[in-house]
Amino acid sequence: MNHRADLHTHTKASDGTCTPRENVRLAKEAGLAAVAITDHDIVAGIAEAVEAGREWGVEVVPGVEISSSADGQDIHVLGYFIPYQSEAFQESLSELRKTRFERNRLMIERLQELGFAITLEDVYRRKQGADKNIGRPHIAEEMVERGYVASMQEAFDKYLGKGGLAYVNPPRISPQQAIDLIRQSGGVAVLAHPGLYGNDVLVRELIRYGLDGIEVWHPDNDEAAVDRYRKLADECGLIQTGGSDFHGWRGGEPYHAMLGSSTADHSAVVRLRQLAEQRQGTLSGD
Repeated sequence: MNHRADLHTHTKASDGTCTPRENVRLAKEAGLAAVAITDHDIVAGIAEAVEAGREWGVEVVPGVEISSSADGQDIHVLGYFIPYQSEAFQESLSELRKTRFERNRLMIERLQELGFAITLEDVYRRKQGADKNIGRPHIAEEMVERGYVASMQEAFDKYLGKGGLAYVNPPRISPQQAIDLIRQSGGVAVLAHPGLYGNDVLVRELIRYGLDGIEVWHPDNDEAAVDRYRKLADECGLIQTGGSDFHGWRGGEPYHAMLGSSTADHSAVVRLRQLAEQRQGTLSGD
């Protein structure tokens, strides 16, 4: 086993295709010391992953990826060592998922206006279990299966991605509110894939607001971005994390990237845990 950690993976609890247990198995096979489960606005997969981690000797970091927006752009904030068993925290995430449902509904309405015979029922039949979370990849899968597009990438490029013909972005919480939600729960807030946003002014604004870390290593951060964000993290004393953003397989290929392909040193996990323990101790009055 090496001393690396993949701190950004998704499961069937949101828009991944693997079970939480499978993600842990893949982390074990990749020789990782730790893996984080960071599903979109939901923590339903963490307990299964923690159990598998104990079985296979892989540390599982409980996490979540919170969807927010700023100036009409999606901004994702990762929360680590969050209280995933807390009913109050789960209820807060449930409110966020209502916005995701509304987005799905509006996107499908636009697709119907463009002549695609897709319904909400078609997409939500992919949902397994009462607490699973549906997102754009499920809509893209439906489009591929019906022959409307040749690939998931085409679905996003032409229709579902930013600027696509069916793209909508209803009002969400701000990234500052996402940071507050994570930190006030006792978790640690890290900005996901900053290289995607093309807005380092916002990145610095969020650092001043209270970010604890930056996802330096990510498939969408090129070498220049990695170097830039490493220096920024050093300058601001932030935790440097990394993750593959693994969503399982679609069309026989890893989506977004293979688990373990982007990682951070395990020392990042130690820092995340220490900060969370300190924050939770303060909240409890210890």
